Formats: sequence, structure tokens, C-alpha cells
Amino acid sequence: MEKDEQMKIGVVSDTHGDLHALEAVLDQAGEVDLWLHAGDYSQDAPFLEEASGIPVYAVCGNCDSYEDRAPAELVTKQLGFTLAMTHGHRYVRYNDWSRLFYWGEEKKADVVIFGHIHIPVDREEDGILLINPGSPSRPRNGVPSFGILTLEAGKKPVFEVHTLRV
Repeated sequence: MEKDEQMKIGVVSDTHGDLHALEAVLDQAGEVDLWLHAGDYSQDAPFLEEASGIPVYAVCGNCDSYEDRAPAELVTKQLGFTLAMTHGHRYVRYNDWSRLFYWGEEKKADVVIFGHIHIPVDREEDGILLINPGSPSRPRNGVPSFGILTLEAGKKPVFEVHTLRV
């Protein structure tokens, strides 16, 4: 298989300015082609980009400052897949993700990436993969984490949550 038929994407969210946690993510993620930051300290995205040398796409979260904010939503096409990313605070209520799935349908997304809840999610519904990497710095389940999304031409996207060793 040629490299351009597969893409590995690192996914982080809710880093809250903890650059030590981000450095640990970079040390443990291995080689990726792109980073996604799903908000709450989208201001950490430039550090992530500089430290990794890899492009970073980011969205803002409800805890991001109003200066130098990233967009609230981002839709990108990667390897033929439509990825839609938002922090999630406008769509998620407790464990009800129905509004987030509806938003993903509106965007014609194959994968919806979100943060906000600080807990990993890997769930498919109606052909949309809904993913959340948890938080490497402030996990609500007590387990710091990040994710790797693998896209491969002709196959379903695969998301893996990785426990961060700090």
C-alpha cells in the first residue's frame, strides 16, 4: 500500500495550556500526517505545530480567549473523507449527542471530531463516526488520553484512543 492511500491523524482536545501534556502526546503518538485540536486552548495549536513540524487544524472551545481565536467549526476533506470538527459545547448535553450527529449530517461528514466532555468517545451512528480524544491534561474519567484517526482509501475510518503515560 502506498503512503498516500493511508493517513494517520493525531487528535487532541481540552489541553488547557498544559504544554507538558502536549509534549508527552507528541512523544507517544508516533508519526502522524496531520494534527487536529478540538478546542479548549486552541491557542496550544501553534505550539503543537512548531514542536511537531506537522500542520495543525484547530477549532475554539468555550474556554478559549476571544483574542486569536480559531474558528468555531472546521470542515476539511482528507483522503476523500469529510471531517467536521467543533468543540461540542453548542451541541452536546450530558450524554445526548443527537444534536452533534445532526450537525455532522448537515456537513455531510464521514467523521465528526469534538471535545468538551474530556472523556473519549468512539461511536458510529448512521454511517458517521463520532470521536472525542478525551483530554491529556484534565481527564474527567481520570485517564489522560489522545487519539489517532486512521484514514485508508476504500475502508472505514478507524479511531484509537491512547492512554497518555505522564
